[in-house]
Amino acid sequence: MRQHRIEILLILCAAALPLSCEKALDPMRNGDYTEDNQKDYPTVIRGFVDKAYSLLPTSYANNEFLYLECATDNAVATASTNAFRRYALGTLQTSDDPFGTWWSRDYDGIAYVNMFLRDRLGINTQYLLDHEQDSLFRRNYHGDAYALRAWFGYDLLRKFGGASPDGKLLGYPLVGLDFDKSSASLSDYPRASFDDCVKAILSDCDSAMVYLPCANRSWLAENTTVQGSARWARFDQVSVTALKALVNLLWASDAFNPEGDVKRWEDAAKYAAAVMQFKLDEDGRHGFAPNNAFFWTDPNSPEIVWCSRYSGKSSALEEIVYPSGFLGHGAVGPTQELAEAFPMANGYPISDARSGFDPARPFDGRDPRFYATLFHHGAEVLRSGRAGNVMYTFDVSENGADMPGLPGSTLTGWYLKKFVSLDWNGFDLSQQTAPHAVFFIGWRDMCLCFAEAANRAFGPTDSSLGFSAKGAIAYLRSRTTSDGVSGLGRNTDPWLDECAADKDKFEELVRNERRIETCFEGQRLCDLVRWGIPVEQRNVPVRGIAVAADGTVSTPVVYKLNHVSAFNMIPYHETVRSSALEQNAGWNNWK
Repeated sequence: MRQHRIEILLILCAAALPLSCEKALDPMRNGDYTEDNQKDYPTVIRGFVDKAYSLLPTSYANNEFLYLECATDNAVATASTNAFRRYALGTLQTSDDPFGTWWSRDYDGIAYVNMFLRDRLGINTQYLLDHEQDSLFRRNYHGDAYALRAWFGYDLLRKFGGASPDGKLLGYPLVGLDFDKSSASLSDYPRASFDDCVKAILSDCDSAMVYLPCANRSWLAENTTVQGSARWARFDQVSVTALKALVNLLWASDAFNPEGDVKRWEDAAKYAAAVMQFKLDEDGRHGFAPNNAFFWTDPNSPEIVWCSRYSGKSSALEEIVYPSGFLGHGAVGPTQELAEAFPMANGYPISDARSGFDPARPFDGRDPRFYATLFHHGAEVLRSGRAGNVMYTFDVSENGADMPGLPGSTLTGWYLKKFVSLDWNGFDLSQQTAPHAVFFIGWRDMCLCFAEAANRAFGPTDSSLGFSAKGAIAYLRSRTTSDGVSGLGRNTDPWLDECAADKDKFEELVRNERRIETCFEGQRLCDLVRWGIPVEQRNVPVRGIAVAADGTVSTPVVYKLNHVSAFNMIPYHETVRSSALEQNAGWNNWK
């Protein structure tokens, strides 16, 4: 174990000192700002990195998260004109093209950090008067630039990576440091191979590790003025290690690993284990514990590995998911398929006779995460989660205020509780809102990554990296929910034990746990792609729930999915502009 922890420290905190062979140029002094010398102006130069960070989303209430789920069997958009509902039904038009925004956003981010990195401009500029602080500041920003480029590349790869019509695995166009979107067009660059994109991303991660602090924790900072909590929501070596785990997981997945290279799974597990150990050892001494409750409205949660900046206090998310009866729009409804993915309180899936599931009473006796994630018929909205302080009660029954299909109601009869601030009530004279942030990587993500990768590489119960795949899933199933209820299997979890006896069965469990844990975070579609799920298996009917006047429950079909490709679409306008940019297989109907 001692040797194992030494290896973890080497992974996380190596290369913290400057390269001795590197000769830095004399720092440029601050001067007057004009259009001619703006690149010599320190505030503008550091602004390239700050601007790249500002491009990252700060709320789940948008297409990249809530609405992207509507492209899958997790959710249904109420509006028939919604682009992701059209994607799900195969009726997408060229004018809809919901993927173009992210393509442009990610390349904007790459262009900004390239301007910072070009000719080592950023690291050779003096920003602060104090030389010690300035040295740390410059190194931190230089590491930020590499890490951001790696993140934007990863985002492009997971959203747009796929196979060409002739079977080549392709990623995204790799651009050089001269690319700044003002002097070059993406049409000048063909798509690189998937493998080359992975290598470029991992190379940027390794470069970032040289310059970034080990972790953005004040108790570990060399100088808390420019490090520690002052860098919260920015990259550090821990979050870059987590990113390497996610990149290797993507690369190891069936759709992108035709040769079945086990080392990719091993690397994903190794990096995830290093982050998990850091969370338990270092953060564990300062408030983190795997069984503690996790709150989506706490942007300072100790569970976070890397998150966005706070968004302003807003009720946009609550208004999207609540019904009109509670002054919302009912714009996105969870599906019956997602609801049925949650097991019973004894841990067994509802399809197992041992679970005790009663189809006539589908809301009774479920996994505590079910109640923390979804609002069901008869569920109460409790102010601040306190019993007895009821603000609203859902009624999806026949002629009920929230019956499916009514204006301002979801089409499925289910409503989302995850992310919602339980202090918000649209009827209050003074509305209480909560800060929101996007948790890009957290403890949960590392547990899921490790469980999937370690199972493939070593099996469900091997603990050679300090954890077992089974143990990682047990962390998630047993933790306290945001409702303050203890999770599954605090003392015993027979279904987990049973699945851990069989590698394939355990992988099915992990995939279902990913669906439960990451729903409405925009990951479901990317997971279906990387797992190589054929469109024939993805094109299932999606259902809602209906409650008759006499209380009888049924699950009517809302519509049947009609995905046209196993991969996501390269933005149509980009393929039109560039003949060199190959489209993914299955998207050639517009030609």
